[in-house]
Amino acid sequence: MIPPFTAAPELDGGGSPVMLVEHTATVDDGIPRGVRTAGAWAWRIILLVAVAYLLIRVVSLLRVVVIPVAVALLLAAMFEPVAAALRKRGTNRSLAAGLVLLAALLVVFGGLALIVQTVIAQIDDLSTQIADGITEVQTWLVQGPLHLSQTQLSDGLDRLRTAITDNQGALTTGALSTATTVGELVAGFFLVLFTLFFYLRDGGQIWTFLCRLLPRSARIPAARAGHYSWHTLVSYVRATVLVALVDAVGIGIGLAVLGVPLALPLAALVFLGGFIPVIGATLTGTVAILVALVTVGPVKALIVLGIVIAVQQLEGHVLQPVIMGRAVALHPLAVILSIATGVLVAGIVGGLVAVPLLAVVNTAVRYLVSHPGGEPTPDREPPGTERPDTPDTGTGEPEPALPPVASSVNSDTGPVAPSASELR
Repeated sequence: MIPPFTAAPELDGGGSPVMLVEHTATVDDGIPRGVRTAGAWAWRIILLVAVAYLLIRVVSLLRVVVIPVAVALLLAAMFEPVAAALRKRGTNRSLAAGLVLLAALLVVFGGLALIVQTVIAQIDDLSTQIADGITEVQTWLVQGPLHLSQTQLSDGLDRLRTAITDNQGALTTGALSTATTVGELVAGFFLVLFTLFFYLRDGGQIWTFLCRLLPRSARIPAARAGHYSWHTLVSYVRATVLVALVDAVGIGIGLAVLGVPLALPLAALVFLGGFIPVIGATLTGTVAILVALVTVGPVKALIVLGIVIAVQQLEGHVLQPVIMGRAVALHPLAVILSIATGVLVAGIVGGLVAVPLLAVVNTAVRYLVSHPGGEPTPDREPPGTERPDTPDTGTGEPEPALPPVASSVNSDTGPVAPSASELR
């Protein structure tokens, strides 16, 4: 033990002595500071990865429930403004939700009926066109720039038939798996309906209940983060519907002008594919190109390819920056990686919900980092909606014009941040 250290009078004018304790050497003293810092970060990252893995496993096990709930949330973001407008005009909450749900079902099933009727009306001509188209493609492969011999073509067809015969058991198993999937789809459809109804009816109350489960100090920040995230989700869904509609109309008009059969069903397929950003419309456009190839020949198929490329250029250079850029500001690399991860985890539905999930998380995290106390943003806009190359200037004093909202439902955009009294 080192003797007590007494400060000189000119330092503190007297006082109690300061005790100095000799430091005992430890193993950490020989480890560089950078290595210790890296180790401290490493175990935290490993913990986060482990939690994320467990969360993904739980989602995978409960996919029959989680996927319909996520789809219902996206649909609620689309339909909530309509339900809110009905409530604003004095309509009962349950009646407003029921009317919106009924109207959505009529639109969906009416569209499906029109598509099925179109397919049935063209099925006879389609089979003839497919047979003639396959013959034309075979002729082009032999006489075209590839100069395949008839023997090579016949060998290829024989190998295809052999592969189908050898994998007949796998195809049968796949059919049984598809039947199981159809059963899950039916159950998921009804779960989406019930969940969507209660989202539209009690969305604000549900969010208030969830916020009240948090510690008292975290309730207001979490509630307002959810408020801004909801606005981001609504904006994203609206922008996605508009972009998908433009893709479907552009490609559908091109197919109709070229006389490609099933133009309406293919346009509907492109519209659905448009809900997966960047790659959805391209993949469904490829289906339209293949249908054109086997029905109207290679020349018109090339024209369809040009139409698909032109529509994609319009989307990438005009629609995405102008329309989608105002809703969410995500880097294209982040979009691609999120879609790939979503498809890997949950298939097509995972790719559908990956980007909106990323946008919502981006908004919530950026808000909580900039406003940990739960105060509103100065410009009343959700954080993270500016372009990635625009500096974030969301600092400063909050405007007093946006206090915590007393109502759980906003008449324009749906659930918002509950008031402090609701969260106590």
